[in-house]
Amino acid sequence: MPLLTEEHLRWIGTSDPPTTVEVSRRDIVKYATATEQRQERYLRGDEAPPMFVFNLFSELPTVEGLRRDGLAARRQQGPSLPLKRVMAGGTSVEVHRPIRPGDVLTATRTLVGLTEKQGRSGPLIFSEYRTVIVDADGRPVMEENQTGIAR
Repeated sequence: MPLLTEEHLRWIGTSDPPTTVEVSRRDIVKYATATEQRQERYLRGDEAPPMFVFNLFSELPTVEGLRRDGLAARRQQGPSLPLKRVMAGGTSVEVHRPIRPGDVLTATRTLVGLTEKQGRSGPLIFSEYRTVIVDADGRPVMEENQTGIAR
């Protein structure tokens, strides 16, 4: 009997509400310093390092929103899957242009696939999300494809 129902599959193609942020030079410098960047363009805040966007669009957690281990509890978006243990399955990123101070960026995350497979230790569900980041003029900045595996 399949774990994914028609209700689950109806989520494919749905997007989270777009999130918009303005990038400051200070944000870039803080990130570059915290991640021990060595290139001057990053340390001056002229350009953001490649991993800068990860968590850029996440809401800032309150103390009450932290798990026991100190990490932010994530709000579930998308279908509630019958398998609850989730691990990373892979990420690919295509960068169209560097991120610079003053950029106003909008990210939209869309569920593009749900697949059920049988693994050696039992059933697996693959969730595929695509995040598209555009600038204020709607020009592409970055695209990310991310796979999560529930078991």
